[in-house]
Amino acid sequence: MVTATSNSTVSGTTSTSTSTTKSASGNSADMTAAQDRFMKLLVAQLNNQDPMNPMDNAQMTSQMAQINTVTGIQQVNETLKSMAEQFTALQVMQGSSMVGRDVLVDSNTLSINNNTASGAFELAGRAESVKLEVLSPSGQVIDTQNLGALDAGRHAFDWDASKYNFSGAPSFRVKATLGGKDIENTTMARATVTSVSSDASGMKVQLQGRKDVTYSNIKAIL
Repeated sequence: MVTATSNSTVSGTTSTSTSTTKSASGNSADMTAAQDRFMKLLVAQLNNQDPMNPMDNAQMTSQMAQINTVTGIQQVNETLKSMAEQFTALQVMQGSSMVGRDVLVDSNTLSINNNTASGAFELAGRAESVKLEVLSPSGQVIDTQNLGALDAGRHAFDWDASKYNFSGAPSFRVKATLGGKDIENTTMARATVTSVSSDASGMKVQLQGRKDVTYSNIKAIL
């Protein structure tokens, strides 16, 4: 038996943290070394220039402007890199508050917990007829529930999985129509967060009995 209820979204938040002093000092040393090398080359060029054809002021100014531009770009890049690291670090810190809580993720694969599988779907518009079908891993329809007319928006449901005996997780699909025309819908599964972590691609959320997902896949914190 599947029951449907309306459910509102509770969004997670993101912010910034700090980068390491070692990295910052190393980058500063690199930029200083580059400036030193440039000045030594410029002085050598001035010392060895042809007295009858000296370097003009415009050429010297252009070369100095170039090293300043390169140094400025390096500083901007290092600042952006530091901000990205701070963002990810604080995102993980804040994400730790999700551990132990249920979330909705982009998926049509259900997780069974205590003989119950929960999920949600979002309708792009009002539907006069909504039917939810639960499928076996092979795609066989094993349960159907007519949910009647529903408004646009998010709707949650619980499915009684006490008699489910297939190997593998069940999935679901929603068929919604209005005046004989299909209404677009998005499926979401409910799962429990067990931990959070980060890698080069950003924050990852570990879910009970499911594959890891990125933070952007979390559609609601319940």
